[in-house]
Amino acid sequence: MTPFSVCVFCGSRMGNDPDFETTATELGRALAEADMRLVYGAGDVGLMGAVANGAQAAGGQTFGVIPVHLLKKEVGKRDLSTFVITENMHERKKVMFMNADAIVTLPGGAGSLDELFEVLTWRQLGLHSKPVYLLDINGYWQPLLDLINHMVARGFADESFLDSLIVVASTSELMAHLRLEVERTSV
Repeated sequence: MTPFSVCVFCGSRMGNDPDFETTATELGRALAEADMRLVYGAGDVGLMGAVANGAQAAGGQTFGVIPVHLLKKEVGKRDLSTFVITENMHERKKVMFMNADAIVTLPGGAGSLDELFEVLTWRQLGLHSKPVYLLDINGYWQPLLDLINHMVARGFADESFLDSLIVVASTSELMAHLRLEVERTSV
């Protein structure tokens, strides 16, 4: 039986706040300790590498998905429990999404935003009901949250769009939500 699986979108860089790397590593470890499988972009660089290394160090299952054109750039991490190579970015996102029960986004750049907004759009369109979490480390995502509120205020998104995204401030808060989700889905 496949364990509860959490897709983590995050940067292929570390960013300039040491708490980003610390939290990514902590999240990987926490997922493993909770017997949850990490699903992520299969990179061994940046926050992607940190979350995977945290999960592996704690004996967790890891499911990585990387497009062939990023194997060298993101240093495809081949020592994962499952390592999938896709033809392109679209296929990568689909495989990651289809193998996850929940989605979490850590700090990242344009790629992380692309991944986040694709799953939010799918949720808004009623294509899934998986929970989508935003781990707001040291206020990293506050400008994005301001923009989303602005979109709602200016009439380009319904108020209900705000309910599609669960914002958490720490790994412990996120894990509490994920444990409740496991309980909810195992009934």
